Amino acid sequence: MSARYYEAVGRRKTSSARVRLYPGSGTIVVNERPAVEYFPRETDMMMINRPLQMTDTGSSYNISINVQGGGLTGQAGAVVQGIARAL
Repeated sequence: MSARYYEAVGRRKTSSARVRLYPGSGTIVVNERPAVEYFPRETDMMMINRPLQMTDTGSSYNISINVQGGGLTGQAGAVVQGIARAL
């Protein structure tokens, strides 16, 4: 990956996510796993993709996310905030 990226932190309840946006083709990796594998619920993935859909940048960035704390839904909320801030 390139050395240039946009970085932001998102938080929700006890969850915290560090999000990095690299120029690329639209892949999302969460804790070194594909996002659909890490967040198996369809509603969580819809939440995560919403900021990308709103700005029409879904296929413009590869996204690397490190998330910790809380449950899966709280982590998804932290990821959404991190992506929105990075955009």
